Amino acid sequence: MLPLARGPARGRGRGRPAGAPSRGLSAPWSPAWICCWALAGCQAAWAGDLPSSSGRPLPPCLEKDYHFEYTECDSSGSRWRVAIPNSAVDCSGLPDPVRGKECTFSCASGEYLEMKNQVCSKCGEGTYSLGSGIKFDEWDELPAGFSNIATFMDTVVGPSDSRPDGCNNSSWIPRGNYIESNRDDCTVSLIYAVHLKKSGYVFFEYQYVDNNIFFEFFIQNDQCQEMDTTADKWVKLTDNGEWGSHSVMLKSGTNILYWRTTGILMGSKAVKPVLVKNITIEGVAYTSECFPCKPGTFSNKPGSFICQVCPRNTYSEKGAKECIKCDEDSQFSEEGSSECTERPPCTTKDYFQIHTPCDEEGKTQIMYKWIEPKICREDLTDAIRLPPSGEKKDCPPCNPGFYNNGSSSCHPCPPGTFSDGTKECRPCPAGTEPALGFEYKWWNVLPGNMKTSCFNVGNSKCDGMNGWEVAGDHIQSGAGGSDNDYLILNLHIPGFKPPTSVTGAMGTELGRITFVFETLCSADCVLYFMVDINRKSTNVVESWGGTKEKQAYTHIIFKNATFTFTWAFQRTNQGQDNRRFVNDLVKIYSVTATNAVDGVASSCRACALGSEQSGSSCVPCPPGHYIEKETNQCKECPPDTYLSIHQVYGKEACVPCGPGSRSTQDHSVCYSDCFFYHEKENQSLRYDFSTLSSVGSLMNGPSFTSKGTKYFHFFNISLCGHEGKKMALCTNNITDFTVKEMVAGSDDYTNLVGAFVCQSTIIPSESKGFRAALSSQSIILADTFLGVTVETTLQNINIKEDMFPVSPSQIPDVHFFYKSSTTTTSCINGRSTAVKMRCNPTKPGAGVISVPR
Repeated sequence: MLPLARGPARGRGRGRPAGAPSRGLSAPWSPAWICCWALAGCQAAWAGDLPSSSGRPLPPCLEKDYHFEYTECDSSGSRWRVAIPNSAVDCSGLPDPVRGKECTFSCASGEYLEMKNQVCSKCGEGTYSLGSGIKFDEWDELPAGFSNIATFMDTVVGPSDSRPDGCNNSSWIPRGNYIESNRDDCTVSLIYAVHLKKSGYVFFEYQYVDNNIFFEFFIQNDQCQEMDTTADKWVKLTDNGEWGSHSVMLKSGTNILYWRTTGILMGSKAVKPVLVKNITIEGVAYTSECFPCKPGTFSNKPGSFICQVCPRNTYSEKGAKECIKCDEDSQFSEEGSSECTERPPCTTKDYFQIHTPCDEEGKTQIMYKWIEPKICREDLTDAIRLPPSGEKKDCPPCNPGFYNNGSSSCHPCPPGTFSDGTKECRPCPAGTEPALGFEYKWWNVLPGNMKTSCFNVGNSKCDGMNGWEVAGDHIQSGAGGSDNDYLILNLHIPGFKPPTSVTGAMGTELGRITFVFETLCSADCVLYFMVDINRKSTNVVESWGGTKEKQAYTHIIFKNATFTFTWAFQRTNQGQDNRRFVNDLVKIYSVTATNAVDGVASSCRACALGSEQSGSSCVPCPPGHYIEKETNQCKECPPDTYLSIHQVYGKEACVPCGPGSRSTQDHSVCYSDCFFYHEKENQSLRYDFSTLSSVGSLMNGPSFTSKGTKYFHFFNISLCGHEGKKMALCTNNITDFTVKEMVAGSDDYTNLVGAFVCQSTIIPSESKGFRAALSSQSIILADTFLGVTVETTLQNINIKEDMFPVSPSQIPDVHFFYKSSTTTTSCINGRSTAVKMRCNPTKPGAGVISVPR
């Protein structure tokens, strides 16, 4: 059984909630402990009327010599208020016990229970109260009542049979405004116990972005039994930089709260820890004193239930009634500061440059501006001055699909015409259509369908600022207001539509967005690329951390919908009082979107022409048809080829299927029909894998992490058949694991993705002391089928023969090859997967499936 937390149940400098005895005793009581305390209280009261050991009578008790507390509630819900002498005080004549307020009594927010008269009184200026709640919002140190327990509950030690270094040094770490979880693969619980007189709730905010960590929040009673209120104990992942919130109802009585994290590190990949802040517990019966406002905040009227944040260039100490101004000439402070900071001398990091729009002469001016709010001083000896503005340069040309017609601004080409940006717009020739899209590679003004903004989770300093600035041949991150701002760039496209000739193709690419970028960073900067479909929710598609050399990234669009693409750049995720990384930046050189509904054209492409009567208008080809070059008519692809998603012009658009595979009727994909034929020494071998066409599952292991945590790899495999449909289901969240569910697939299809092969990491229940085995988010190992062959190499994928036992027979093994286009930080070109099948097609009967060790 875990020890209950000792110490007063409060944050730093927090008041005493009901049920939390004063003088360092805590809220959670075991019955024996309560008896002990009650006995001590009786002895103290009884001893108060005895003469001192020297024989002299004791002085009478003054109000400062004692304090009041309530006894435990009896079965009828009533209690007594008793006087308890303060420690190291000898006096006589304590007030008699009086009947106390009923046990469920509580004061309103902004009030505390004044124990002498047992009435609710308003909190004074400089303090606040939640009434029947307690709040932990300061994390300079672990608040009293919280404890850390690192566990290492493996029942099986790894193959080396030596105990790993253990988890003694693992703990949650206070970081000022929040507390941060451990970064290793130990299991660490942050624990707080609270005794509630009535039902209430716990609420907290958190960031949880790394699925290499299992993060659970659950509640136990004083018998260490898990409460049924925490049925959904797995906390949901949050988007990068966003604070999620989690709340759970609490029952009256003792509630032991656990925030528990376990890192599962397969390699040495650094994990992003879980962050937790603003823990609020509602349901304590009363507060006997008000909480002082924390430094950087104030309350200027009695009866406050919250403290206000001090504005910029002011500060406050603990318990402040008002904020004190800094000396504006030599000092500054951010909002919510506990002190003023000396203004530093101005450096090159304190200003930035912008380009003005083109003038009538085709010139742009370079202008220099101080970063706002300006905190540096120009009058100090080492300070630099703002460079002179106004230098003129030639404007860059218009972007492809636009033309300036001799004016200072670029305008889109009219429908049916095209331009490379330097020449005027011309109509497309007969038998062609405009290739619609956007190609932004010159950045003199922000394009009309893009916008920029700045956002910070913790302050409003950069609201209204430009997040990005145009700079001629690139667009780059702006200065922002703080180093941990999110600098936002959006591109809005109302829909995607393939060229007329391709509209019949099924399940294929509708368009793609490609951008070329680089990052130059000295800290932990991150560039996020996010996609929002139909204004529902924005999801991070990919992110890049640290300095990255110039590279291109492509995202493929498969459905026609309204899209918003977002680039968000953050210099560091640590809040900084001063600007240290303002020169860290990201540059985007070009953004290209193909097949955009409202796009412009830089070129024209061939299209299929209808019959003689319809003239030169373009017509869509049926699925699986290409445009024949000689006649510009639609023609079906040959058997066992599939139609390329990138072009439909010419017979080369029909790509041959891989070995041992055939195409679907509409030539959209190639697949294996589960039969494979091979000629060997005048003998015809016919392999029949049709019994494996349903999804098969297998588990291998156990394996062990560096700390000795035991884990298994669980695979779902959809080998062949089903006209190439991906039948293996992959989950994209953490779940309690049962093999039956993983094989059958759960009813909740919102969290399932189809694939040919997916892999989950399973943590058995005995390995970490979890109550059930855990399954991690699945990794898709195969989403594209390449072919079936007896060869050990296909499309640069090699099977490592030395990994498998040597075959005792002369009959060759059959290899199924797949790839997955999904890229990760460890697999930057995606993954490849091969399944090796060893069987004897000459034997009768169905045979038995087995897996080698």
